Amino acid sequence: MMILNFSALFIFGLIFGSFLNVVILRYKPDRSFFLITPISGRSHCMSCGKTLAWYELVPLFSFMIQLGKCRSCGNRLSRQYPIVELATGFIFLTPLYFFSPIIPDSLFIIQSVIWTSIFLVFLVLAAIDYHWFIIPDELNVLIAVLGSVRIALDDFYGEFGYFTGAFVGNFSALFGLRENIWLNHLAGAAIGMAIIGLIIWGTKGRGMGWGDFKLAGALGILFGWPDIIFVVAFAFMIGAIYSLYVLASGEKGMKDSVPFGPFLVLGSLTLIFFGNDILRSYFGFFGF
Repeated sequence: MMILNFSALFIFGLIFGSFLNVVILRYKPDRSFFLITPISGRSHCMSCGKTLAWYELVPLFSFMIQLGKCRSCGNRLSRQYPIVELATGFIFLTPLYFFSPIIPDSLFIIQSVIWTSIFLVFLVLAAIDYHWFIIPDELNVLIAVLGSVRIALDDFYGEFGYFTGAFVGNFSALFGLRENIWLNHLAGAAIGMAIIGLIIWGTKGRGMGWGDFKLAGALGILFGWPDIIFVVAFAFMIGAIYSLYVLASGEKGMKDSVPFGPFLVLGSLTLIFFGNDILRSYFGFFGF
């Protein structure tokens, strides 16, 4: 039964990922993200414009069978198609992987919906920023709203859920501001925006954009203090590694820009999945 549940969720995630690809590829910066018009109409090849048949739209498998090429013009299809579909498939598995089976069924469903939605927004946001160097305000608002719901749940049902409190675990006690959960998360938003705001001011807008500023605030609401510090720190580390790679490979030069939104998303995921373990290893290295 468990295998069937996992398989069904993963397949549904692949299908939903195919829809997300349409949303991402048809997004236009001059329109509202929630406007229906950009995602209406039949799917077509982005190179030759040919309308795709149903068998060319099977998530993941069509890309594999066609060897990553359009059947009509032979041009290579974007690697985004299988990446987004696979990522969405795994996102739909995260509730079964993370949430304890002993929590109440109603809370399990609520937590699953919230965190699946957060991960999906992360995926869409990272892809759009990668393509357009812009973070839609609507996605930042969505993260902030989902973060506020998370705070309310943690405040009311904190003892039941897996995703409660700080992702750095008991190490959060070292940083204070643990008395009031709402104050903690508001402080996280203010500190996140302050960090990115200082970089924008110091570089006169060349180092970061206001979309990153708003995203840092939304992530601060979602994660609170001190988690937001580690989100930003992990983002800079991952960004530095990526920048060194593209410079060494010749893909980009010193004057080329790199969107920071995807790194803030990766920093968030690093915190969620590995934050507590990283801090435990760090303090253990110094004998604490």
